[in-house]
Amino acid sequence: MTDSQTIARIQFLQRQAASLLLYQSVLKGQTGSAFLGLLQAIRYKDADARGCLEAYGNYFQSLASQNQNWEEYLILQILRDDNPFSRAAQKYDFADLPPALIAATQHDLQIMRSLYECSSALLSEWVQYVAHLPVSPIVWYVEPTEMSTLEAEYIASLQQLEHWTDVVEDLATYYRRCGTGLFAEYKALRWRAGEFIGIPHPDTIRLGELVGYESQKETLLKNTEFLLSGHTALNVLLYGSRGAGKSSLVKALLNESYNSANSDSPGNSTKNSNSESFASRGLRLIEVAKSELKDLPLIVEKVSNLSQKFIIFVDDLSFEEDDDAFKALKVVLEGSLTSRSPNVVVYATSNRRHLIREFFGERPAPRDNDEVQAGDTMQEKLSFSDRFGLTLTFAPADQNTYLDIVRHLAKQAEIAINSEELEYKALQWATRHNGRSGRTARQFVDYLKADIAVFGWQNSTSNPSELSIQKK
Repeated sequence: MTDSQTIARIQFLQRQAASLLLYQSVLKGQTGSAFLGLLQAIRYKDADARGCLEAYGNYFQSLASQNQNWEEYLILQILRDDNPFSRAAQKYDFADLPPALIAATQHDLQIMRSLYECSSALLSEWVQYVAHLPVSPIVWYVEPTEMSTLEAEYIASLQQLEHWTDVVEDLATYYRRCGTGLFAEYKALRWRAGEFIGIPHPDTIRLGELVGYESQKETLLKNTEFLLSGHTALNVLLYGSRGAGKSSLVKALLNESYNSANSDSPGNSTKNSNSESFASRGLRLIEVAKSELKDLPLIVEKVSNLSQKFIIFVDDLSFEEDDDAFKALKVVLEGSLTSRSPNVVVYATSNRRHLIREFFGERPAPRDNDEVQAGDTMQEKLSFSDRFGLTLTFAPADQNTYLDIVRHLAKQAEIAINSEELEYKALQWATRHNGRSGRTARQFVDYLKADIAVFGWQNSTSNPSELSIQKK
């Protein structure tokens, strides 16, 4: 390619980027802005060498900070972009989308294909040429990062096509299934100060790590399958003793599919053969702190028209009298003039069966200046938990259940230990610490594993003769 052809191509790419109709925000992030800044710096043959190098440094650093190649970054931005086409594709069938919207998307995708071909290696060569450098700058490259199955499939599909206009309908299907923006990028989010915040590294706990309470686990899995299948799912209260694994069970849903988690369960009657994880099928978990419960109606309103399915997760729920959060949750559970959103359920955990504190002084008794219908007020408080469609009870772990959990976790941790010795030390730990529970079992095994790893099994107890341990 001649000098004039190189400069002409750079300037043509700039014009193309400026002519985007729907996907302008793809190039407005840190990396996109650095890419455009680099094109601007090298658009003339006799450009300032220092300015070219600084622009290339900004571009290189932006890719390195995200640990992504330019090609991977660009496609992921397309898959996650929130624009009129991606929003409409989530609400309507492809055949019902305005032709002008489809044409604009095809126009932008072909431009993106040209930008995709402008690799980091090519940009390095252009910088060397324009800045008259003896060698080209270092090219950023990293092995592709792990991502969801669907994202990987679409990236591979686009990489193999010369004309990206051919994937518009497939792209609409992707948006309908996976959403856009934060809900496409993150499977777990939290609501804070009036906005959604993505959780980059949600808990990776799996259902297989949770031993006991099989009936409760099965019921929660079924209800979540109802939600994902488009049927009516119920709000759920997980009530019971501390450390029973209530919160872990809810968080594990993102990492499991109903079938794969229950393939050996004789009670598995679902006919859905899809083995994808709940998250891949569109499940999103939104963590809402008690202090933010007043915003629940707003949260539901923001997600009710999206294609994903949402679990609003409220941990350790309880209320004081005249608590505004109580009123907000009551509206979401019971509904208001607005119909209940079929893609949203509330999963709450609590150590209290009756979520609102009640005092003996509130019991109905004829006294002066007392509420006339005090009994009705008491009943309202006592019955609030009944407004959850399902209440799953987690009784305190007995000794056998506790030891089953310990043995299971020790096996997962690959610690070979005599069963009697393991049980003896586990019971000692429970007595000296937080009692028998799944949480206590996890803490015991984690401590034991770390103790062995750091000090060796000979020093893993205060009295080594009490415990003979051999690591695999």
